[in-house]
Amino acid sequence: MDKTDRVLVTGANGLVGSAVVEHLTEQGYENVLEVSRQNCDLMDKAETEAVITGYRPDYIFHAAARVYGIMGNMKNRALSFHENILINTHVIHASHLAGARKITVMGTGAVYPYPSPRLPLVEDDIFLGRPHGAEESYAHAKRAALAMLEAYEADYGLEWAYVVSCNLFGPRDKFDIEFGHVVPSLIAKFYHAKETGGQVTVWGDGSAQRDFLFVNDCAAAVTRIMSAGRGPVNIGSGNVYRIRDIVDTLARITEMEDRIKWDATKPNGQDYRAYDLSRLSALGFDPAYSLEEGLRLTWDWYCRRQNEKSLGND
Repeated sequence: MDKTDRVLVTGANGLVGSAVVEHLTEQGYENVLEVSRQNCDLMDKAETEAVITGYRPDYIFHAAARVYGIMGNMKNRALSFHENILINTHVIHASHLAGARKITVMGTGAVYPYPSPRLPLVEDDIFLGRPHGAEESYAHAKRAALAMLEAYEADYGLEWAYVVSCNLFGPRDKFDIEFGHVVPSLIAKFYHAKETGGQVTVWGDGSAQRDFLFVNDCAAAVTRIMSAGRGPVNIGSGNVYRIRDIVDTLARITEMEDRIKWDATKPNGQDYRAYDLSRLSALGFDPAYSLEEGLRLTWDWYCRRQNEKSLGND
């Protein structure tokens, strides 16, 4: 990509999209075009096509999605599938109509089969079995986007990359205690407990293991993928942590080590998920943030945000 190219980002107010917008701007890109719920309903085919073709982008980062955590995916299977199918279908087709040079689509590690054909997870194995049952509706919708990209390359020559992401976290996430992903839901729980003097109840037993990546590192990674990557590409930090490690780190950051309660009646999700990062490493990417740095920055952002809300500055 050249700094003068027109680069469109969907989901521009969300976790990944906002970080990509900030990263591109900091890197000196002059024509970063933001698409969010405020200026386009991506579930509306005609509106999506009108907005994207009107912008005439050279490159498109597609980060918009209907996103839940494990419990949200289990309780909203139909909604998650339906809305993500519509959003992805409309954006990819509009990218073709707009004559974009390339589209990079945010996927998810949930697309991988379970049980895993091999570990760490390798991009070529995505379609070798069904996804984990707790996330299969969301995962199938995301798999459909990958299949659509392959079809549009075959018929129309659309160049594309598909980001298979590990667990991402950072500012502007969905800090939903019940339906959010593990890190933002934990941060919301810690904040609430700190404010009320209560305990932090954590789902599962903490044994599940994941690769976690701070969203600023994600933005740097997907920019490299847009510039030089092709096809599906795993992203991650290269480190696998137990959920218990995340909880212990947040407890230390918030000085709440003695206020944790584990609820083993709640689901752990997939027991272990790690990614082969050979394709990403070949693009020259290395994460800049440690797990603790990313968690501390996210915690500090969330506390500031809650203070602003309480002061009526939202």
